[in-house]
Amino acid sequence: MSAKLAIVTGGTRGIGHAISLALLQAGFKVAAIYHGNEEAAKKFESETGCHAFKVDVADFAACEKGVAAIEKELGPAAVLVNNAGITRDGVLHKMEAQAWHDVLETNLSSCFNMCRFVVPGMRERNFGRIINISSINGQKGQFGQTNYAAAKAGIIGFTKALALENAAKGITVNAVCPGYIETDMTAVIRPEVLESIIKQIPAARMGKPEEIAALVAFLASDAAAFITGATLAANGGQYMS
Repeated sequence: MSAKLAIVTGGTRGIGHAISLALLQAGFKVAAIYHGNEEAAKKFESETGCHAFKVDVADFAACEKGVAAIEKELGPAAVLVNNAGITRDGVLHKMEAQAWHDVLETNLSSCFNMCRFVVPGMRERNFGRIINISSINGQKGQFGQTNYAAAKAGIIGFTKALALENAAKGITVNAVCPGYIETDMTAVIRPEVLESIIKQIPAARMGKPEEIAALVAFLASDAAAFITGATLAANGGQYMS
């Protein structure tokens, strides 16, 4: 029996890269979606042997075309991890409309775009695992991130509704909310700000991408078949709900 296919958006860097590797190690075929960084995508392919596909997940038509191309080459998707995300931080009273729309489209609308073309096939096969990557800041809010917090909070509601729609079809839909993780995104935070953030984390450190990936791999497994509509936090105790 051939390996099942897992699609990971934003899958060639950071948390997505770690998720792709974890799913590969769990026995899945992995299709990693990227958008802008060609160099990182080529490096990912050479290091892992996995396929990287260039798709703008904020674009509905591009997702339709991308999913069709991936499934034609690698077979039907059994797992979808919606991980792609960007930040365009700024206080609302100074935020440009484009910064709002870019973050909402890339972080939230992408979940709809990808699910819209993956879920029908999962329903036909009576099996699927969808894991949406939200954020601690979608749970508690964050100064200067009305756009990002809104998108990540929206993912949680999206997850619950989609889980209800598809539970009877053998499809689980869950959200993972990472706290502050050691990635390129957090690397640009000013040292003094980062120090103040770490002081707020009971575990006294940032998380590692591999720790998020391990949780995603579990949710993608058969062992997690009875978990759906859940929001799982991995934030070192920084926010408990």
